[in-house]
Amino acid sequence: MKRIVNIEDISDGRTYDANDMVKLGVEDCNGCHACCCGTGETLNLDPYDIYRLEAGLGLDFRQLFAGHLELRVADGVIMPFLRMDKELTVTHGELKVTEKEACTFLNENGRCSIHDHRPAICRLFPLGRLYEESGHKYILMENECHKERRIKIKIKKWLETPDFSKYDAYIDTWHGFITGITDRAAAMPEEELKSINKAILENFYFTDYDVNRDFYGQFQERMKNVSH
Repeated sequence: MKRIVNIEDISDGRTYDANDMVKLGVEDCNGCHACCCGTGETLNLDPYDIYRLEAGLGLDFRQLFAGHLELRVADGVIMPFLRMDKELTVTHGELKVTEKEACTFLNENGRCSIHDHRPAICRLFPLGRLYEESGHKYILMENECHKERRIKIKIKKWLETPDFSKYDAYIDTWHGFITGITDRAAAMPEEELKSINKAILENFYFTDYDVNRDFYGQFQERMKNVSH
């Protein structure tokens, strides 16, 4: 989902590479789940997110969709988003706090139940990606997290994603593909956009991935299906 902003307004004004050390660590969130509530409009999932969830949870897309995902339109493209409709009450000492727009993957203690398989948007936080013609950089969104971040961690380590060079290239390919559609969406005939959305959903989401196979090969196969 595109955001047109001045990076100085939302970040420290710097851009980073994956091998840069950035103040990201807080040791432990200590039950804080502020970033997991009321943010449904931003938590869209890409195909690798779905692959990772299917592999980690042993669920197919329809099972994930039934309990934890919803379809939304982002810049003309229909994509799956994390649902934020769970009512969660967490006790902090003598204080009880109720969230009405919590991620459905939070457990009764307000902790992420899918941390090992969490989507990229969750892994990035509080980082964002800044896309350029040559690829993408990272920005640190200083005011997004309630915790004071003191520990420097290499961005690549923070994202905890295997085969990182393949993943990095995939992210640029996917972004370029989706942006190529969203840039034209407003001027497209309704039937053409509907057909494209159907192809994206069927090829990249509703058709289950073989979790015993490498994701990237499957992704390239599916890209050919929608590029014809």
